[in-house]
Amino acid sequence: MFTVLDLRVFSQGQQLGTVLTEAHCTKEISAAAQPGAMDFSGTWKVYTEENLEEFLKIIGAPQMVVKMRKEIKPVIVIEQKGKDFTYTMKTPVCTKVHSFSLGQESEMESLDGRKFKCTVREEKGKLIAETAKFTSVREIQGEDMVETVTSGSVTFISRSRRV
Repeated sequence: MFTVLDLRVFSQGQQLGTVLTEAHCTKEISAAAQPGAMDFSGTWKVYTEENLEEFLKIIGAPQMVVKMRKEIKPVIVIEQKGKDFTYTMKTPVCTKVHSFSLGQESEMESLDGRKFKCTVREEKGKLIAETAKFTSVREIQGEDMVETVTSGSVTFISRSRRV
C-alpha cells in the first residue's frame, strides 16, 4: 500500500476532493468515472415547461388532462437506491407513484389511468426512458433537473429545482 500525497480528482470542472490513500483514491476516482454517479434523489419542483400541451396531445392524453396539466406545476420526489428508483409525481389533483429498476421493463400508469410499458436505462449520468410513444432523457444540469421528452416531431422540456 502507498500514500498519495496530493492527487486531486476533478469531474466536469469541479474538484471532488484531495485523495490521501490508495483505497480512498480508488473510491473517489471510481465514483467520478462511473456514469451512474449522478444522484437524482430528492424533492423537485417543476418551475418551467415547454411544449407541454403539444406533447400531451401527440401522445393521446384526454383534453381534461391537457387542461389540468397546463395549470399545474407538479412536485416530483425521486428515491434512488442503486439501480432501484421510486418516482412520485404530486399534484393537487392526484399523486402517481412509479417504481422501476434500471434495465428492466416496468409497467407504469399515465395521469388518466392508461397503462404503458417502459424501460429506463442509465447512460453517462442520464436516465433514459423508452416507451412505444416517447423517449425521455432526464439529467442534472447545474442546480436543475431537466427532462427532455420526444414524441415524433414534438419535444417537451421540463425544468425542476430541488426544494
